[in-house]
Amino acid sequence: MKNYFIKMFKYSYFANHALLKAIAEAGNPRGPIKLMSHLLAAERRWLDRVNDVEPYPNAELWPKDYTIEHCMHLVNEYHEEWLGFLGKITEEGLNRVIVYQNALGNNQTSVTDILIHVINHGTHTRAQAGQQLKLSGAETLPITDYVYYLRQLNS
Repeated sequence: MKNYFIKMFKYSYFANHALLKAIAEAGNPRGPIKLMSHLLAAERRWLDRVNDVEPYPNAELWPKDYTIEHCMHLVNEYHEEWLGFLGKITEEGLNRVIVYQNALGNNQTSVTDILIHVINHGTHTRAQAGQQLKLSGAETLPITDYVYYLRQLNS
């Protein structure tokens, strides 16, 4: 299971980079940047939770001040953090339950379910950002399909 997550986080990195590059080439429209900022803020929150780090009390899930350059930096930084986390975790550690608090109160979720959520949330949010990019005038979007990514690895 651990190798599966490493593979999926590498795919997510590929897709994030492709979309951020397209956003930059389109002149940095605010809508897609806002969504990618949210994706990254949420990843930071989950990274902190799985690493038993208390999240910043005022950290926003919808930051308003991220630039495309900042997003690109965070994509690289968080990718390295996720791979570092996954490199150290044991298969047994994937079953560990993380207890945390969010707007709904106290919660608990296994590391495995958190990883699945982060990957799915990224895919969902990138699709929203792509839609916003099209609405802002982009004629084409980058190919971020998982199978396309696998073909790129094997070419």
